[in-house]
Amino acid sequence: MTDTGLPASVEAVRRIREDPHRLGHRAHGAEEPVEGAGHGTTGPAHKRIIVGYGFWIYLLSDIVLFSCFFAAFAVQRGATAGGPTIEQIVDIRRVALETAMLLLSSYTCMLSFAAANARNLWRTQIWLAVTGLLGLIFVLLELQEFVELANKGFTPQRSGMLTSFFGLVGLHGLHVTLGGLWLATMMAQIQVKGFRREIMHRLICFNLFWHALDIVWIGIFTIVYLMGAGA
Repeated sequence: MTDTGLPASVEAVRRIREDPHRLGHRAHGAEEPVEGAGHGTTGPAHKRIIVGYGFWIYLLSDIVLFSCFFAAFAVQRGATAGGPTIEQIVDIRRVALETAMLLLSSYTCMLSFAAANARNLWRTQIWLAVTGLLGLIFVLLELQEFVELANKGFTPQRSGMLTSFFGLVGLHGLHVTLGGLWLATMMAQIQVKGFRREIMHRLICFNLFWHALDIVWIGIFTIVYLMGAGA
């Protein structure tokens, strides 16, 4: 087993293989604290464990944030103030194309990580570049939608519904944009530093972030666009 993927889990398996009785002793409290495990007199956990734990907390906090924006849209959906309704501003064909781009980018992101696990530099970079390109197309399509709505006078100030719509969809677009910048940074780090342990761990975090954005977009596509178009 190589020391990639989930470093903490790999380390635990290695320790158990070296001493098969370790797990049993620990259960009865007879084993000495393991260095870097974050308990006993051994001090804090390894940095990779702390970073991984902190990143999961960040993702959960982001889900809470998006949940608040979803709730705001659900409450404000009918607050049009005499302006356009949600079904009047939905372009389902463009949104379907956006969805296809983002879902495909999630697949290529997974391929890039598989190539990284195989220590194939050029395949990793190619798939990361494709992922970034698909994400860029998604953001440009979303920006085009916002510009067209603004040219028609359908700005966030027009009604509560438009405020919540621009807020929810725009927040997701901002996340995708920042994810693209993160992706470019990862490509540069891989090119310069190679597949170091910390680089692999950052790739895991990036994959989690990118796939989480896909999950959020499925909710937006379903609740805002599909339900809006069928209203």
